[in-house]
Amino acid sequence: MRPASRFASLTLSAALALPLASPALAQQDPTITVNGEQPPEVAPPTKGPDIKGIISARSGDKLQVTAADGTNTVVTFNAATQIRSGSGLFGGGRSKLGTEALLNGLPVTVKTLQSGGTLIASQVTFRGNDFKTASMIRNGTAQGFAEQTAATEALRGRMGDIDKYNIKNTTNVYFDTGKAALSDKAKADLCATATSAEATDNALMLVVGYTDSVGSEDYNQTLSEKRAGSVINYLQQACHWKPYRMLTPTGMAEADPLASNDTPEGKAQNRRVSVNILVSKGLDGL
Repeated sequence: MRPASRFASLTLSAALALPLASPALAQQDPTITVNGEQPPEVAPPTKGPDIKGIISARSGDKLQVTAADGTNTVVTFNAATQIRSGSGLFGGGRSKLGTEALLNGLPVTVKTLQSGGTLIASQVTFRGNDFKTASMIRNGTAQGFAEQTAATEALRGRMGDIDKYNIKNTTNVYFDTGKAALSDKAKADLCATATSAEATDNALMLVVGYTDSVGSEDYNQTLSEKRAGSVINYLQQACHWKPYRMLTPTGMAEADPLASNDTPEGKAQNRRVSVNILVSKGLDGL
């Protein structure tokens, strides 16, 4: 056999020796292409604003916090939200609490995370004495006030869950730099305010303390609370304003200034405690 013929014969034999592909395998395409879009990446939450104010409404996992200027902010809380009570106007320890502690009327500071258009509460803190006062209003508990009558008990119970009030009057009393002591004028103004409020049906008081911009945030927070405490004590002890007619007090440090902190005159106006005479919109005129 010639070399060329021998090579052709070997090639044909090799081809015949290969197994034939089955029809099923012949129909399979070994290359598979899947077309689709990459799922969008969810951006991690960023640090949101710190919110100070009073819990004015609660629904499900959402809180509405009303600031001193009347601004409402809605925040969402979840299982990761830390809820803590700390030292208040009269000191105390710090403890972790559940969401049942988030009562209407409770002054809080909320640290938030921003996720899209939602504010998520990472931490909610409040003072222990504020919580006791809010609980007393919420539950309508007499707490040993023998002079509380059945009528005022019913009134306070109705007040506990009403979130919006009409402001009938606001009295500001002023303080020296770094001080929480009341001047003679402040004492006279407070008792005059209490007398006026007694003549207003269904009136409650809301006391809010402030500072100027001098000092650290922690120092001013403590100072604003001390000033609010001085006013509350004098109203109750000297002016005979009933404790159960006092809404939860709070200190707002240098927030919500009345005037610019760039001048001595402006700072003097900001070193104040505001005593607000309120009547619930639901009871106003009754």
